[in-house]
Amino acid sequence: MKKEFHSSIDGLRLRKQKEGTLIQINGWCFHEKEADRSIRLYINGQEVPCEILPITRYDVAGSFPKFQVDPHVGFMVKANSNAYLESLEIKAAVEGREETILKLNGRDISRFLDKEVIEYSIDDYSEMKDENMAVLVGWALDEANSQFSYSIVDEKNVEVPSTVRIETRRDLVQLKMIDSSQSMCGFRINFPVTKDGVYQLKIVGDTSTRTVPIKRELKKRDNLWISYLKAANPQRIYKAYEYLKNNGVRGFMKRLSLGPGSFSPYPVWFERQRITAQQLEEQKRVEFSYTPKISLIVATYNTKESYLKEMIDSVLNQSYSNWELCIADGSSNEKVAKYIASHYGNDKRIKLKRLDKNYGISGNMNAALEMATGDYLGLYDHDDFLEYNALYEVVNVLQNQKYDVVYTDEDKYDDSKGVFADPNFKPDFNIDLFRSHNYITHFFVVNMDIVKRIGGMKKEYDGAQDYDFMFRVFEQTNKIYHLPKMLYHWRMHSLSTAMNPESKMYCYEAGKNAILDHYKRIGLSATVKLLPKPYYGCYETTYATPGNPLVSVVIPNMDHRDVLKTCVDSLFEINTYKNIEIIIVENNSKESETFTYYQELERVHPNVKIVYWKDDFNYSQINNFGVQYAKGDYILFLNNDTEMIRPDSIQNMLGVCMRNEVGAVGAKLLYDDRTIQHAGVVIGFSGYAGHINNGIDEDQPGYMMRAQLNCDYSAVTAACMMVKKSVFEKVDGFDPQFKVACNDVDLCLKIRELGYLVVYDAFSIWFHYESKSRGYEDSEEKIERFNNEVAKFQKKWGKILTDGDPYYNPNFKIELGPFIYL
Repeated sequence: MKKEFHSSIDGLRLRKQKEGTLIQINGWCFHEKEADRSIRLYINGQEVPCEILPITRYDVAGSFPKFQVDPHVGFMVKANSNAYLESLEIKAAVEGREETILKLNGRDISRFLDKEVIEYSIDDYSEMKDENMAVLVGWALDEANSQFSYSIVDEKNVEVPSTVRIETRRDLVQLKMIDSSQSMCGFRINFPVTKDGVYQLKIVGDTSTRTVPIKRELKKRDNLWISYLKAANPQRIYKAYEYLKNNGVRGFMKRLSLGPGSFSPYPVWFERQRITAQQLEEQKRVEFSYTPKISLIVATYNTKESYLKEMIDSVLNQSYSNWELCIADGSSNEKVAKYIASHYGNDKRIKLKRLDKNYGISGNMNAALEMATGDYLGLYDHDDFLEYNALYEVVNVLQNQKYDVVYTDEDKYDDSKGVFADPNFKPDFNIDLFRSHNYITHFFVVNMDIVKRIGGMKKEYDGAQDYDFMFRVFEQTNKIYHLPKMLYHWRMHSLSTAMNPESKMYCYEAGKNAILDHYKRIGLSATVKLLPKPYYGCYETTYATPGNPLVSVVIPNMDHRDVLKTCVDSLFEINTYKNIEIIIVENNSKESETFTYYQELERVHPNVKIVYWKDDFNYSQINNFGVQYAKGDYILFLNNDTEMIRPDSIQNMLGVCMRNEVGAVGAKLLYDDRTIQHAGVVIGFSGYAGHINNGIDEDQPGYMMRAQLNCDYSAVTAACMMVKKSVFEKVDGFDPQFKVACNDVDLCLKIRELGYLVVYDAFSIWFHYESKSRGYEDSEEKIERFNNEVAKFQKKWGKILTDGDPYYNPNFKIELGPFIYL
């Protein structure tokens, strides 16, 4: 009989554990004629329950042009069995037809079964020829979740000097290979190699040891370029161009080093994670204990029929059914109302009000709001559409906690090309980013009790009425949840703001007024400026500095007179905020010209004080020592290799720092070639933390323009960081156990732990003349020192490393670098 199934098994994992045998099988399968095939697992001849995870496989779909292959042909089978495994089968089935695509007998199972206590994977090995150093990356774990130690041994079992850093592996969590408590299972090992050396990795756990060979395979740059040529297609070329435009040549080259997969077009990612028809059916059968009614309100105005249909159908097809769609139509004719009545008039959940005239966007939305009877309100635009699981996902979030606000990720739908584009992977609630632009937009769901308190949309903000509405909502609650799933599609067409920002300049002025009125309501004195093209819809806030308090600038220094002079001169000659004092912490300088310069500074400037640290170098202790001499209520920690660029930089930082809810503020730092050195820090990169937007050009927007806008982060660098002195004292300053590294990130996390914000100020701009080539892998000594401090950091801050940084979207693959969503 002719085979009608096409299939392949790509991965097989059988592992003996206390609770039974873990079974994990990866592969793909499709039927030539039937799209809806199922995958079944048989053990010892009997079908057993298992978890089937769908995986998108565009490579498979493209390899069979003869057939209409759904991209969701990939699968992962997961199960645990207590039975003695005599046979194992995977079968694919369609109605009336079943076929075995994998069959293992007892001997096969015994051969594949991993009985070792320690499970491991070596994911990457590379050598730096010029330095005779190698880097080994992978993961290891056991059932006891042991804290492993790692070493490299040669063919004679002699240990090779190496340095080890433990890393998070959230990618394994997302694949459901491990749970979140095991995420710190990754490792990165640096060790010296010889040309013909043979090496092994030794993994030592609490109760067992495993030694595995290391295959030495060099990555060649030529092969990378060949892989790009093979992978080139119009979508990837367009994606690469967009990345180059947004991130500059240096950022582009950095991304290029990851290989062609890093430029996979967004539609590929979206389809890979999009809900399947089978999953939608399963959601429809779920019985929630809390089933709030969600009222979606829409204002229609001469809406195109195809847009209207897609907008309404995407609600009708929701897997959660307790909703109502309230449509207020202010169109210039009866077409929209007649279309809705004739096509959807039988569904009582769809409410239509035909208005006697067009009352404007706010008036029309308020008319829709008057019809709403739900527990929650969802804002919806007449030419956009939802994913079919959008309402289910929102209600699912509300089961454990009744949040007042839930918002989701969103993208744009390019109407002319018929593709999804421009994804907005959002952070958790970020008030400074929201005051910089409306990054939330859609999908936005709010408790109706709050709506009743604040009222509806206000006509004076037409064009930015939702921005003003959200400000008033956020002023009423902090029970806000970000749902990091792509559930809303904002349509781009010739008349939309998304396609042509200059088409509605009045919207941006209305947005500016919404921010100003928000400040008035909460009692903040500030000015707001609309940023120029290409940043329409983005704003710069300058906060007042009432009383112009004293700022104490603390600068550690050891020799390098000219470097220090550049820094200090900028504080006196460029800086426009004059109420400062400068405390230079002398740290064991040797050169006489350094001390001569100190004497000159104190003689010419009465607000300069030199204090002397005489112990060994410890960045944390040196700065703590300097703060003891500070008279100001605000401390500006400043590296001696910085130079102010923008004259109001200190005043900008001070205005932000004086807000009650802010504990620390960082600045935008540039290398001397005017590319970005610092624009915020995210926790989790390489098991520690990393700068984002590092290396892009000064005027490049970065991801979703965040390099150019004020926003909150978990940490900023202390190379230029302002802290409230009172908050600094509450957290006991810098932690002395972090002598060289991790100290500023640790300080910021302590500040965050007290509930204060850490803000990146994009409008405080400085040079930081740090060497761009300097890194933690310069030498074995530096690597060891850095990794030791990272290990201490991981022990102290394991929770955020496991849970992920709240100001960074979990859809980004933190293992690969900033803002990558492969």
